[in-house]
Amino acid sequence: MGLSLCAAVGQQRLRTLGRDIAAVTTPLALCFALCAPAGAETLRAHYALSLMGLSIGSAYASGVVDPQTYRVEISMRTTGLANLINNARGAASASGGLTLAGPSPASYANTTSNSDETRTVRMSLAGNAVRTVDVRPMPWDAEARIPVTDSAKRHIVDPVSALIMRVPPGERLTGPSACNRTISVFDGVTRFDVELAYAGDHTAQTRGYAGPVTVCSARYTPIAGHRPDSSSTRYMANNHDISVWLAPLPDARVVVPIHIAIGTAAGRLVIDASEFEINQRRADSRR
Repeated sequence: MGLSLCAAVGQQRLRTLGRDIAAVTTPLALCFALCAPAGAETLRAHYALSLMGLSIGSAYASGVVDPQTYRVEISMRTTGLANLINNARGAASASGGLTLAGPSPASYANTTSNSDETRTVRMSLAGNAVRTVDVRPMPWDAEARIPVTDSAKRHIVDPVSALIMRVPPGERLTGPSACNRTISVFDGVTRFDVELAYAGDHTAQTRGYAGPVTVCSARYTPIAGHRPDSSSTRYMANNHDISVWLAPLPDARVVVPIHIAIGTAAGRLVIDASEFEINQRRADSRR
């Protein structure tokens, strides 16, 4: 799942917060676009970001999805107190096909900028494997990072596609079947796994949805592309304070996040889908 949540914490965590937020909110936008029972659907969504209860930014998403393909675009920016530390902006997009097993991405692009630098990632994929990837500029400490092997670039999804979670036919859309899974993610630089485990049930209410959600705990496991001596990576790998709430979409038989909370050394980071609008465009809508 696109938990590039799993980034630096503490003071350095704050300086790179904008880039991390972009990686988190992009997959969220895609998830809400996936309730397409027929024809095509369009999505417009707004996300609120807060740290220690203080607003630090917002994200806007738009997308189109039909039963076989998807494409989503997102933009984000920090606001308020976060801009006193680092003015950050980002934009990302992903497209690909949908299968019974989940997303099969074809392309992914992400550009983030803060007070220090602008980084662009472009990636093409096929069969859930990376074909080409271009990162500019590469991280300054690239030589100190664990190399990402070719095998680590197979059986993966990009961060935008990471939160498309299909529930197998015949299984309930709430409860353990909604959570229990491991998602392998490659963001162009780092390769990591996110393991979700059932933690209980809850009731959520936001503009556009009110009803049951499944609460999952999440664990982050770094695989490659990270520094073995990184204290922030160790912090996130040992972090037991990550939770995700998944709301069921019965027609599409998917579950989607409406709330993510992450404990960090800088405080509690919360990402909420404060509102979203999904419109169906059926094949006969123009007759």
